[in-house]
Formats: sequence, structure tokens, C-alpha cells
Amino acid sequence: MANWTPESFIGQLFKTIGKYVPPAAGVKSPALWGSKAHLDALFGSNATIAALPKNFVFRFRSQKHWVEVFRNYYGPVVKAFAAIDAKAQEALEADLLALLDKFDVARDGTLVVPSEYLEVIVTTQG
Repeated sequence: MANWTPESFIGQLFKTIGKYVPPAAGVKSPALWGSKAHLDALFGSNATIAALPKNFVFRFRSQKHWVEVFRNYYGPVVKAFAAIDAKAQEALEADLLALLDKFDVARDGTLVVPSEYLEVIVTTQG
């Protein structure tokens, strides 16, 4: 598996979206699957879990370009914007731009955002 970590850019994106659109009752953050401790608890002692942190690097023309693409094509962002009114959409966009600014390592006006994920191999015994 390849699972975004809770601390990663995408993990924090889920957290930001959750301020505007809470997850369905009983649904936990998918970023939990990027935590070795969570995987250990899920699979228990009947599994061996190898987990290696890696980074995927998002590259876009600008932060605004990222917002445009994700607002139109990335399911969780699409659904969040569709579920809230215009004023909340403005606030969400401002929060997304602040999140991008926090993670952006580019200094030339483009967007370069590394996002950690956990590469996981689970082997069950029995």
C-alpha cells in the first residue's frame, strides 16, 4: 500500500477539509493508514508490517493552479467545495493557500510540495 501520513501535506489537507465538511459518522481519517501504529493495531499479531516513509512531490505552476486543479478533479476537495456556501468556499480556499504556503519549498513562484506517504507491505501468517 501507499498511504499518506497524518503529518504530511495530504494528511493536513484532509484535516483542513474536515474543518468545513466533517467526515461521515464513524468514518476515520484515511491518513491514519499512514501511521505504523495504526496499521499494527488493525492487522494485529498475525501480520508482519514493513513500512518505509517516502515522499511524493506535487509540482504545479502556482498555488492558485493547484487549487484550480484540485477543486475540479480531486474528489475530497471537489466534494468539500460543493457542500459549502460561497463565503465558506472563500475561507476554505484561503486555508488551502495557507496550507500550500506552509509546505511549498519552491521560491520561484511555482509550487513544489513534498508529501510524505508510507510504503507498506503487510504479510499475514496463516
